[in-house]
Amino acid sequence: MSENNELTGPEAAARVKVVEDIDFTMLTTADADGHLVSRPMSTREMDENGDIWFFTSDDTKKVDEVEADHDVGLSYLDAKGMRFVSVAGTARVVHDRAKMEQLYTSSLDIWFEDGLDTPGIALLKVTPRETEFWEPAHGKLVMAAGMLKALVTRDTPDDTMRHGKISR
Repeated sequence: MSENNELTGPEAAARVKVVEDIDFTMLTTADADGHLVSRPMSTREMDENGDIWFFTSDDTKKVDEVEADHDVGLSYLDAKGMRFVSVAGTARVVHDRAKMEQLYTSSLDIWFEDGLDTPGIALLKVTPRETEFWEPAHGKLVMAAGMLKALVTRDTPDDTMRHGKISR
């Protein structure tokens, strides 16, 4: 790790796997007018290539938006652990029955009435281009103490968060 708490390479890549532990993300797409639109999505997996997978339906606005403009953003927040991940990537709709069988769980039945036989069920695959994360550099308690000290002394907190970046 460098002097400024920046992580890169395999150590950063291992930290980004936290997206599998944070169930929901906000997926941001651009609508037909070019406005950014976000909605919650449940992450199914980050695979060995770093691609992030979600279930969706073909007849949704997000699918229309992804097909018109493949650029998307994902924002993850683990408030309890004070961990944050931002992903800028490209998305595409995938109809791969074997992959769906691998990723599907009964918790998705609320959205897909007939399970994997629901008409129009699909996967959304996001391939990250730039991924950044922030996490406590020395644990949550040390971070909280540093922030409290900064409030009292009116100084900027030092060394409270570790930052990492991965570019593909």
